[in-house]
Amino acid sequence: MSPFRFSLHPILLVLIGAASGALALGASTLGPRVEGLSAREIAKPAAYSVPASYSRPTTYGSAEPRPSGGRCRWFPALYRPEEAPDAGSRRLDLPAFPAGETGKAGDAALIPALANNLILAFYGKPDSRRMGILGEYPKEDLAKILEAYAKLYEDQNGREGVVPAFYLIYGTCWPGGEIGYLKDSVVQDYIEFARQRGWLVFVDHQIGRYPVADAMKRLLPWLKYPNVHIALDPEWRTESPMKVIGAVSADEINAAEQAMSDYMQAEDIPGEKMLIVHQFQGRMIADREKVRADYDGVLLIHTADGFGPPALKRWSYSSNAKAANMPIKGFKLFFKTDIEGAGYDDPLLLPAEVLALDPSPRLIIYQ
Repeated sequence: MSPFRFSLHPILLVLIGAASGALALGASTLGPRVEGLSAREIAKPAAYSVPASYSRPTTYGSAEPRPSGGRCRWFPALYRPEEAPDAGSRRLDLPAFPAGETGKAGDAALIPALANNLILAFYGKPDSRRMGILGEYPKEDLAKILEAYAKLYEDQNGREGVVPAFYLIYGTCWPGGEIGYLKDSVVQDYIEFARQRGWLVFVDHQIGRYPVADAMKRLLPWLKYPNVHIALDPEWRTESPMKVIGAVSADEINAAEQAMSDYMQAEDIPGEKMLIVHQFQGRMIADREKVRADYDGVLLIHTADGFGPPALKRWSYSSNAKAANMPIKGFKLFFKTDIEGAGYDDPLLLPAEVLALDPSPRLIIYQ
């Protein structure tokens, strides 16, 4: 979406400013809006303190029984945890895998699964202050802010775990639909930083004027890193970025999933990997009802993008929710910006309001 400048949520300022972590916020803080703060006019913080630790995410280890003839799939628990008979009962600490080591048999159990977890991601391009929070701060400072947000969501999240993530714009659509790529060394640096904390990384491609298959060829090698997943953004499948909203077809999404599944099999990449697809207008995915979500090893996350007031955000999400053929949903929010012409959410939905969406999103992204 449009470029932005980051400003902190008021509740986060209270959270990270508390010395003891024992906050007297009250039920109204994370439920009804705080009187006088609806505009969310907040300045950047001068300093951070490490928030109270959030619980380790829930995942399923390699010892769990798996259906015959395919990789482990935990439907419907992946998107309706209350329907799993033992939802939330199993937890697994995430030991780090060796630095620089890529995926191999046995490593899948180290990476958080979507089952019974919420993934909370910060989005952007590290070398651009105009393209997301990842360009606003060094990753060391981002980690503290992201942990604080994870704590906010965990306070509302019941028995489920919260898994932090970095969401990197890797392939950027430029005028004419050309693609510029983030340096591989930068991507690897974020992957390693996240790996040390048991976090995830999403590598996003804006497609541009080229076939979706070309974008997938650039994305697939990143799947060799155990904590990495990939994303496609149809908005930027265009030759006129910021002027014409792009689109992909159901056939292209299905082909991307098939290519991803085949690559994982060929490279012996264990477990499941997520493929994120964004949408905020109906035309962005042609023949949407034909999209499949049953490719071996691939978890398709259908994510509601777009900025605006709460009513518009909820409408966009409910429109995406009608696509029951893509049952796992994501939701994107936009921090307030002071860049002229850039869009943002006003007011920004609170964590409790985000989790109250139906179905509850499994991936939440902040730009």
